[in-house]
Amino acid sequence: MLRLAEQCLDRAKSFIGKRSVHPVPPVLQNASCSSADQSEAEAGPKAGDRASAAEGQVDASSRFGLSDDGGQPSSFPPPDVFQRQQTAASHDSSRKTLTPVEEASRQNQKLQASYEARVARLAPGQASQKTSLTLSLQRQMMENLIIARARQDALQRKVEERRQRLQDEANRRFAASGALTAEEQEQRLLYSRVLEYELDHDWPKQWRTNIKKNPDSSLVLDLLSYLLRSDHPLVELLRKHQFRIYNQLYPIVTQSLPQSLPQSPALLLRSSRSVHARLSPERQPTGTGSSLDGEDPVQRDDSFEDLEHFLSQLDCGDLRAELTFDPSIELEQLELRALKEHLKAIVRDVHGAVDQLLSLCLLSFDCLNTATFKDLSLGCIEEAFFTPLWSPLLALFRRVLRERELLFQRNMALYCSASPAEVGVPLKLFPQDPGALQGSYPYQVAVQELKLLVRDRCPQRKLDCVVRTLRLICGCAEDYRNQQGGGASRAAAIGADDLLPILSFVALRCQCPQLLSECAALEEFIHESFLIGEEGYCLTSLQSALAYVESLPARADLADPE
Repeated sequence: MLRLAEQCLDRAKSFIGKRSVHPVPPVLQNASCSSADQSEAEAGPKAGDRASAAEGQVDASSRFGLSDDGGQPSSFPPPDVFQRQQTAASHDSSRKTLTPVEEASRQNQKLQASYEARVARLAPGQASQKTSLTLSLQRQMMENLIIARARQDALQRKVEERRQRLQDEANRRFAASGALTAEEQEQRLLYSRVLEYELDHDWPKQWRTNIKKNPDSSLVLDLLSYLLRSDHPLVELLRKHQFRIYNQLYPIVTQSLPQSLPQSPALLLRSSRSVHARLSPERQPTGTGSSLDGEDPVQRDDSFEDLEHFLSQLDCGDLRAELTFDPSIELEQLELRALKEHLKAIVRDVHGAVDQLLSLCLLSFDCLNTATFKDLSLGCIEEAFFTPLWSPLLALFRRVLRERELLFQRNMALYCSASPAEVGVPLKLFPQDPGALQGSYPYQVAVQELKLLVRDRCPQRKLDCVVRTLRLICGCAEDYRNQQGGGASRAAAIGADDLLPILSFVALRCQCPQLLSECAALEEFIHESFLIGEEGYCLTSLQSALAYVESLPARADLADPE
């Protein structure tokens, strides 16, 4: 063993000597690392290149939600890059506590550096002192590691005991007469993690004490802001839900819809049968439908004969044109149906995630379990949750509503320079003299406010923008009516029948085709408590105005706007 130890020491001394004589500059180390990374990237798949490129374009991902293509691939980062981006801030803000073994490793590194410095000062003939220093170094390093392992084992036992005690406390908190559901079990596990976190951190108790002494809304907002920037289990759960939902969105929003398909006989047969079934339900064969591969050839021949007989009886040219079986049309319908189902599932997941986050927040800070503080907590959680997810969510909505959005965009182009009277605004609610507007157009301030809606990524902020837009419309309508000599009060200046055409004019001037998808997303994601009062009325009014713009005729020279 001694000879083996001497050989190990000799090898270590030779290695240290070579390193001290020929040190590697840091620039060369970085260059070697970068060259190695480059070789790995060239040898591996190209997905890594796309990931690194997307990671450098964090802000570019928001452009997809504001673009007009609505279905083309964009610079959304891959899910792994998205996860790193979301967890980078929390990792930077939290300081990592070293384990006893890591502390011992740092101490040994310092001992190694001290040993090298002392050996370098020895004369060439002092071999015995060098051996003594070497043995002393090994003994100290081994003692540090043994003591650190013993401390870590003891600490691990204490952590396990504490975790079991907290688990028992969580079990008592969620005690039920029957068996717990999977959701209740997950909530109990999260609560035990919150209790374990609070044993290591004092700030939650301090915030609870301060809020109980001074239950002020500004103090609650400060608590929620601090909470969402920390490494609390609530933030970990938030990142987990964001990554899960983004992982579902990414394959859909980064792929283009197929533009053309081969005219295969199998697809033609399926398409012809679907149209035949829709137009002639009484001629459908009895029994359940089966796939093409499992059908009898005689039945296939009968299907072609029935289809040929049905086509021979058609007298309408439009139906013949409809039966020019394009397989891409039916496939687009199937894809649209699948997109709608996918969107419904994601909306359910989003609501479930927000509800779970709010429940854990109120469970961690029981002082927030009031009506006012609960709404504040919900608003802060939604802002943190939707900010990185709104662009891909909006992209999915725009895919589902693509046909309506194209129609809306067409009418916006036709009526971009239309006067308020051409869309049904009463003459008393806009100035007749263009010079009175000093180079602008009616309701310009409302148009500018509505354009800000597409820049926010939080549903509540978007809803506030809609409310401000309608308030500006009411204020402008009152001013325009007063300028024409009408002495009506603010309540009687504009009614619900007058608001719809004015809001339609504002939407046309806004020139934002994605407004349709934005409002549809707001209707899905805004909490129902915010859709009862003024906010819900304003959102419904804007959706009615957008539907009115969709229904406008396909020409701009209307003789009668009514």
